[in-house]
Amino acid sequence: MSETLFPVVIQPQLIKESEIYDKKYKKSFAWDMDKGDFAADGARKIIECGGLAAYQTWCIKAVMTERFSCLAYPAEIGTQMERAMKKKSHKACESAIERTIKEALKVNPRTEYVRGFAFSWNGDSVKVSFTVKGIQYEEFRQSISVNHAFGNGDERSE
Repeated sequence: MSETLFPVVIQPQLIKESEIYDKKYKKSFAWDMDKGDFAADGARKIIECGGLAAYQTWCIKAVMTERFSCLAYPAEIGTQMERAMKKKSHKACESAIERTIKEALKVNPRTEYVRGFAFSWNGDSVKVSFTVKGIQYEEFRQSISVNHAFGNGDERSE
């Protein structure tokens, strides 16, 4: 009699994705930044977009997501804009914003670099523009607006 008191569960092995697969740009569904929802055509069918557009959308969404605010995301996803905007001077805020955006975007293996930051202040709000270079694409500019009460910003890609 070889029965055990407790059941034995065999766990499957984790299959790791290859680095080559991780760096490919994949098509996705288009995202409408103004609506905060998937883009649809006149027949309400969700529109697909190419890899570059999907990556650009990911960049904006990663920058506009406050780190640790979404339990579904790992700790590496998002920025710490609330902390950055609490700095005492504009220069300190700018430095913290630049750091947190670079950290957020470099999590993605498709990101080669993030640089060329420009800041335009209007009271407690700041417009941040920066250049992103994907590993297979040319540079592109991204812009976001961050209010002191983070979360009320708008975003766009140029």
